[in-house]
Amino acid sequence: MTPIRVVVADDQELVRAGFGMILDAQPDIEVVAEACDGVEAIAAVREHGPDVLLLDVRMPVMDGLEAARRVCAEYPATKVIMLTTFDIDDYVFDALYAGASGFLLKDVRRDDLAHGVRMVASGEALLAPSVTRRLIGEFAARRPGGAAQPAQGVRAPSRLLEQLTAREQETLRLLARGLSNAEIAAELVVSEHTVKTHVSNVLSKLGLRDRVHAVVFAYEAGAVVAGEG
Repeated sequence: MTPIRVVVADDQELVRAGFGMILDAQPDIEVVAEACDGVEAIAAVREHGPDVLLLDVRMPVMDGLEAARRVCAEYPATKVIMLTTFDIDDYVFDALYAGASGFLLKDVRRDDLAHGVRMVASGEALLAPSVTRRLIGEFAARRPGGAAQPAQGVRAPSRLLEQLTAREQETLRLLARGLSNAEIAAELVVSEHTVKTHVSNVLSKLGLRDRVHAVVFAYEAGAVVAGEG
C-alpha cells in the first residue's frame, strides 16, 4: 500500500518535530518534508507533491493563509489542513475560502492527528458534524455576500443549483446544516450509500473540492441561511 505523503509546515521546531514523529510512526503515513514558513511549504509541495500539507496559520515570511491560497490554486492534488491554536479563528474562515480542507488544533491527540490526515487524504473534509454547525454558521455570518476571496469553485451564482436534482439539492441543504451521512440518510429515508452518491454528485457537478466547500457554496448560493435549521 502506498503511504500517504505529508509535508508539515510550522515555524516552531518542536511542533514540526512532534507532528513529524507521530505521523512517521504510522504504517500508512510518510512525512516527506518539513517547512518553517509559507515559502518553504510551497517549495516542499512543488518538490515532493504530497497528498496532505499540514500548514500553520501564523508563520513568518509568508503566513499559512497565503500559502494555502497558492497551494490550493497551483497544486489541487495536495489537500491542506490548517493548524491553529484557537478552535474559532478568523484565519480559519479565510483558509476555508482559500481552499483548505479543514483544520486541526495544535493540541490535537496523536490518534486524531493521524485520523485527520487519513480523512483528508481520502477526500473527506476535516470537520465533524458538530463542528460544522458551529464553524460554518459563524463563518457564513461573518462573510455576508462573499466578502472574502473565495477558493476556486466555491462562490457561484444560485443558478448553478439548477444543475442538481431535487434530491441532490436537499442533500446539500442537510449537509450545510452539519448533518452526517447517517443523519442525512435518516432524514431522507434512504441508505448511507445513496447519500454518499448524492454528495459525490453534488461535488462533481459544482466543481467543489470537498464537503467543506459544498457547505460554503450552499451559503453563498442562498440554498441555506446562517442560523437556519
